[in-house]
Amino acid sequence: MREPRWLDGAEAGRHLRPYAITGGRTRHSQHTFTLITLVVSRSVHEVGHEHLEPESAQILDLCRDRAVALAEIAAHLDLPVSVVKILCGDLLSASLIIVQSPPGQDEQPTVDLIERVMDGIRQL
Repeated sequence: MREPRWLDGAEAGRHLRPYAITGGRTRHSQHTFTLITLVVSRSVHEVGHEHLEPESAQILDLCRDRAVALAEIAAHLDLPVSVVKILCGDLLSASLIIVQSPPGQDEQPTVDLIERVMDGIRQL
């Protein structure tokens, strides 16, 4: 019987990589994000990121000059959104990023309020 052949990093492709990047985690224990959560890196002078994993450092670099949506980060880094959520949770816990989440259901305006605003705009 022939022994199974071990694959090197190039041959294995992305089969195990997301699992390895997150340390086996499938979600962050403290933070939850949506696809449109905006992420901004804290000032470069405030933090150094030589101790970070390459993907986390890439997130910080990508979000240095402007707020970037979580889905956009995942697209730029060619990583699953679930992996980016975990990495951003780690960065947030380390105070390396600032996030702006969309308003929750309880914070959204009522239909009545929207109609009154629209009526006020029409009267202008």
